[in-house]
Amino acid sequence: MTDAPLFPLWKIGRLRMATDGQGVTALVCAQGCPLGCKYCINPGSKTFECENRVTAAELYDKVKQDGLYYSATGGGITFGGGEPLLHTAFITEFRKIIPDEWHIYAESSLMIPEKNVYEAAEAVDGFFVDIKDTKNEIYRAYTGGDNKTALSNLSLLLSLVGPDRITVRVPLIPGFNSESDRKRSVDILRGMGITGLDIFKYRIPAQKEKK
Repeated sequence: MTDAPLFPLWKIGRLRMATDGQGVTALVCAQGCPLGCKYCINPGSKTFECENRVTAAELYDKVKQDGLYYSATGGGITFGGGEPLLHTAFITEFRKIIPDEWHIYAESSLMIPEKNVYEAAEAVDGFFVDIKDTKNEIYRAYTGGDNKTALSNLSLLLSLVGPDRITVRVPLIPGFNSESDRKRSVDILRGMGITGLDIFKYRIPAQKEKK
């Protein structure tokens, strides 16, 4: 008998409406991220050190109080982070115990092992993918990582679930990329077959912008 997979729970945001999935959702954030994005909105989730690890049943107990809202609105649970798709074995177990009408969404950089992409494709209903920029030099300057893994995994995910279940977020990041950089990324993503694009600009205090 193997041990049940555990999820490194950082925090839960309740009763979110149409911000990261259909209907009312709870945002369940993982502790730990492989990237070091300069303007991370959840800097407290970056470290992989976590004392609050929960089983699928324990997480269900924490989120089921709002279950009627999820069911009535077509919502459910959005896994964010940190990088939640490092924990696809857990999400697979969680999928088995929640009501059938709940949806599962994931916000991910796709900087994950390839096998996790296959597991996520089976367990997750909708994906919000943070590509940042398709040019590796820009991606590396902003995140500290290499986007070849992310783009390869995005192509694999697209082949597994199709475009309707994927939204790719393509930001304009002051000090790191330009309008033409973003347009290039959009063109490349559309060429891959991505149809769901969230195109926006980061709001960053002037003193934090890269010079």
